[in-house]
Amino acid sequence: MPADSANQAEVESVSPFYISSFTAMRHARRVLKAGDSLAILDEFGNIEATTAAEGFFFEDTRYLSRLTLAINGQAPLLLSSTVTEDNATLEVDLANPDLLERGHMVLPRDTVHLLRSAVVGERAFFETVDLHNFGHANVTLGIELGFDADFADMFEVRGTIRQRRGTRLPDELRLDGATLAYRGLDDLERRMNVSFEPRPQAIRGHNARWQVDLPPGGRASLHFTFRVDDGHTATPSCAEAIAHAEKRQADRQQRTADIYTSNESFNTWLSHSRANLDMLITETPHGLYPYAGVPWFSTAFGRDGLITALECLWLDPALAAGTLRFLAAHQATAVDPAADAEPGKILHETRKGEMAALKEVPFGCYYGSVDATPLFIVLAAAYYARTGDRALIETLWPHIEAALRWMDEYGDRDRDGFLEYGRTSQDGLVNQGWKDSGDSIFHADGRLAQGPIALIEVQAYAFAAYNGAAMLARKLDLPERAAALAVKADNLAQQVERTFWIEEINTYALALDGQKAPCRVRASNAGHVLFAGLTSQARAEQVARALMAPEFFSEWGIRTVAHGEARYNPMSYHNGSIWPHDNGVIAMGFGRYGLKQPLLRVLSGLFDAMLLSEINGVPELFCGFPRRKGVGPTSYPVACLPQAWSSAAIFAMLGAALGITFDAETGRVLFLRPTLPDWIDELRLTNLRLRDSSADIVLRRSRDTAALYV
Repeated sequence: MPADSANQAEVESVSPFYISSFTAMRHARRVLKAGDSLAILDEFGNIEATTAAEGFFFEDTRYLSRLTLAINGQAPLLLSSTVTEDNATLEVDLANPDLLERGHMVLPRDTVHLLRSAVVGERAFFETVDLHNFGHANVTLGIELGFDADFADMFEVRGTIRQRRGTRLPDELRLDGATLAYRGLDDLERRMNVSFEPRPQAIRGHNARWQVDLPPGGRASLHFTFRVDDGHTATPSCAEAIAHAEKRQADRQQRTADIYTSNESFNTWLSHSRANLDMLITETPHGLYPYAGVPWFSTAFGRDGLITALECLWLDPALAAGTLRFLAAHQATAVDPAADAEPGKILHETRKGEMAALKEVPFGCYYGSVDATPLFIVLAAAYYARTGDRALIETLWPHIEAALRWMDEYGDRDRDGFLEYGRTSQDGLVNQGWKDSGDSIFHADGRLAQGPIALIEVQAYAFAAYNGAAMLARKLDLPERAAALAVKADNLAQQVERTFWIEEINTYALALDGQKAPCRVRASNAGHVLFAGLTSQARAEQVARALMAPEFFSEWGIRTVAHGEARYNPMSYHNGSIWPHDNGVIAMGFGRYGLKQPLLRVLSGLFDAMLLSEINGVPELFCGFPRRKGVGPTSYPVACLPQAWSSAAIFAMLGAALGITFDAETGRVLFLRPTLPDWIDELRLTNLRLRDSSADIVLRRSRDTAALYV
């Protein structure tokens, strides 16, 4: 087969859910979220879905695909565009452009100020336009609002082409609004109700027009509401949506520690990261859950939620509790090949859109993840160590045992002691670790690995899961079960060291393929072995040296694959890019082994990347090009922003630098060799909670350590 044909066949066979470059995110987008409702707008506050992945979405369906504001047929002038610090409101300051009639100026620019304020509530999008005439004469403006709904499924927005779609129903137009509707192939009717206050003078098609008369100094306001209507569920008012957002922020401030440092730029990064994480944390019937990321993954992902909760467990254990309850409630109980499900397996992803309901995509309730199940146990054990919450662990124990059975009976496909994956759904993911793109697991010569595949980091998670479950079994007075699990952990560690360690590359193999041949590739996955505590101090130091060498460390962060490997590409999704969450997990591993200097280099690299970046917040990933003087990191075109585990990475790194651990049984907070980077002289933790108590702590840097004051 010619090379081009071979490449095309490979892409088509391994990338069924490819995110098209046509949907690339613009840095100037503005994001608002409440529960399962999500709005993505441009800097003007507009939505123009024909040119970008913008819209107002609810449960993976786009209910608003066009929202445009014009003054006498012209676009207003942009003054500023800001999402408030709590991510509750988008405020866009606009001004009128020069308005001409028959070649004569009738209104100079910057005479009338317009403030667009947008708020998202559960199932609703609200907008207010406030106008203020700063001129000295009467002004009459024609304000025009364009709106439309395409009811596209999120996978269509990502670029998937559907052979058939449902039926767009006739519009219902009224003087005070409209109803737009669509009947899907799943026979569900999706409706959006539009209301205006005051009524427009005219509404034609999907355009409404108001004539606004403003005397000198005069003011006027227009209000637009877009509601998802299922016929029986009430939606909040705008005031109720704002009050709910304020309450959530107040609840978070009460339950989590506040961090303040002597470095104001770092404080800004902390603030943006916390606000972005808060936006993605969603209230479910089981508690708080961090949705994965905007726009593509604004839903519950098992792996993402578990790692996010682990990254910020020291600050916010309530997030871990909600994540554990949610995933326990959705744990698989039967074999379902179409969903890659087996009893005891933990959820990979859930979707609620039309394409998922029709199984055009397999992700309605999908289990194609080999690592979520051991990570579920890891988080449960870490949560108990952090909180001492025996009641929750007793509730979760049957789910933990089910997860352990899955690891033994289904996860270890060939009974060799390792966890492997191989999809059972032909429509599912080919690769089922965190690097789940189709070309991410390969041999040193570039050949794609054939399954079943045993990933190095998954074996490390399994080791931590067996040890964590052993600890929990001891706490639940199950000594024989605890002893058996501890033996499994020890045996697995010895087997990993014998099989995965590759002396010539000075690190662990990326994976074993279906023939048990190691993928002798230098990849960041090896750093997760340190996170799990599987290896010796000497081996940990060897892995750290490899990861901090120039082939891996770009000065912005650790690449997913080292420069020089066969499939290295700094612009790829998983083969040379830099993922902040990956760096966060590796930094936690460095901290576990007392490797504070490489840890601080990783933290400083990501901090510098954020300082020189054009965006507020930490993206899902960025390109792995080497650092260039005076230039920030190179963006990845379809990266999510915000992304939960990226936003949480700063807290993982900071907790590791401080060496913070908890002994809930004795009520002690421990700091093991706390260290601060040389650009932070002092750090204050306020309201650091353990059980029913809290502490305020100050750490001051002193050479290679930090002095502690309580």
